[in-house]
Amino acid sequence: MTSAEAAALALQDHAALWRMGEVGAADVVSSACDALVAGLDCPALRILAACTRAEADYDVHDLLPPALAELGLVLHPAGSRTAQEAGVRALAARTLAGELTPRELAFRIHQRFGHGLPSTERLAELDDEYDFLEYGDGTPAQVDADVLAEALRITAAVRPLA
Repeated sequence: MTSAEAAALALQDHAALWRMGEVGAADVVSSACDALVAGLDCPALRILAACTRAEADYDVHDLLPPALAELGLVLHPAGSRTAQEAGVRALAARTLAGELTPRELAFRIHQRFGHGLPSTERLAELDDEYDFLEYGDGTPAQVDADVLAEALRITAAVRPLA
């Protein structure tokens, strides 16, 4: 994957995480700046990247959709199942990159979706396993390994760039 492809995927992931409230608007603007540096370019992306931190909370809502559209990237409708799945994939990718611990991933997914999103049911179960470790034979390392395996499964799902 080229740096431009990685930057496009990172921008799309930040958009999905922003939609589900996991990152702030300023993080989306920073990702837009990174995308410009990596070689992606379009008028709407330049405008988005030019937002100050103070403007981000107000302007990202209007500036992000056209920037992604001009780049051929996907921004799923807020609250939709596809938006939820995109956010889950982005969180799983952050875990595999070492930005979140396996326990944090399981907790965030369980807290946000409970046992109601079929693709994340196993992560919700694993969060429960963390809570009951002291009563069973398992170890935190075993549950961490299971969470990481689940994160790999989730990130192996199609991640559309266009």
